[in-house]
Amino acid sequence: MTTTSAPTTAITHIAQLVTNDPSLGEGPLGLIQDAAVVIDGDRIAWVGTSSKAPATDNAVDAGGRAGIPGFVDSHSHLVFAGDRTAEFNARMSGRPYSAGGIRTTVAATRAATDEALHANVARYLAEALRQGTTTQETKSGYGLTVEDEARALRIAAEHTDEVTFLGAHIVSPDYADDPAGYVDLVTGPMLDACAPHARWIDVFCEKGAFDGDQARAVLTAGQAKGLQVRVHANQLGHGPGVQLAVELGAASADHCTHLSYADIDALAQSETVATLLPGAEFSTRAKWPDARPLLDAGATVALSTDCNPGSSFTSSMPFCIALAVRDMGMTPDEAVWSATAGGARALRRTDVGRIAPGARADLALLDAPSHVHLAYRPGVPLVSAVWHKGVLV
Repeated sequence: MTTTSAPTTAITHIAQLVTNDPSLGEGPLGLIQDAAVVIDGDRIAWVGTSSKAPATDNAVDAGGRAGIPGFVDSHSHLVFAGDRTAEFNARMSGRPYSAGGIRTTVAATRAATDEALHANVARYLAEALRQGTTTQETKSGYGLTVEDEARALRIAAEHTDEVTFLGAHIVSPDYADDPAGYVDLVTGPMLDACAPHARWIDVFCEKGAFDGDQARAVLTAGQAKGLQVRVHANQLGHGPGVQLAVELGAASADHCTHLSYADIDALAQSETVATLLPGAEFSTRAKWPDARPLLDAGATVALSTDCNPGSSFTSSMPFCIALAVRDMGMTPDEAVWSATAGGARALRRTDVGRIAPGARADLALLDAPSHVHLAYRPGVPLVSAVWHKGVLV
């Protein structure tokens, strides 16, 4: 009997390779000059300099382009229908953003067919993949009934393995006069229906959504069902979200726009990642998150798109990198790390966000000699080739 294996591929003459493994190269990014990567099946088999690359079945000459790990987008809301152009246009004309706009998308999503929702998720995942995103988390949260939330998660799970139950996005319009009753629904029948389809549970802990006690009830109920925790925290103002995330051992506290010194210290002393979502501030003209105090305190920072139809309708991680460097106090190296390895930490993944032997073969080539160009040339589509699970896409 003969056995066959997937052909191996060497990508050589990468001008500068970000590995995110300091044991492989220079500095925190593990930079290698004139680098080569060998792919075997869906894994990285070897990383080093081009002159030392082993023989392989196939060869790709990167032609002096830079290489980076595939982006890890750890926060998005892709299961939706409808359009909120009018809301955005009004907001850009002076109306402040509030959580209430979510209700518009809830109505459209409930009315949409399964086929329409599948098509939307596939469209935005493909759009992100073209821009170098190879790992994508996405959430429910636009159904807010037992049936619609479970449907959203079933659909999401057919497209990605990082699926989050966000029944506690806002209080459902059906329970506008009974928020306690809605929390009971989320922590009871809705959780029972949704937990089998999700890895994570999330809550929008914010004025106008869920307070600290309600958020705790939702998250601890999810933990009891085996779901891991992430939290929408401190986006619109100071609140208990970050402290609750740390207390419950959440993988990430997301937004982190309004932080006290105690919040920063709590994040720095914990394993909870501070995930910053600059697309939301860009799209709402809100205060930028300040990454500098978090980084200087030793907290782990991730960058993500928050892709959603209301407050951050972008799937572009390069765009978020440019915003983080320009307006959030991050260096280009820090921003690229946070958009790759940081996102992996926020999902508690070790197989993505890096280019090293054993890691999943997710990487992108840039039409530029260095990863710094992602911030240096904002808005320019620099991603020229993407490998996802070892396949050139």
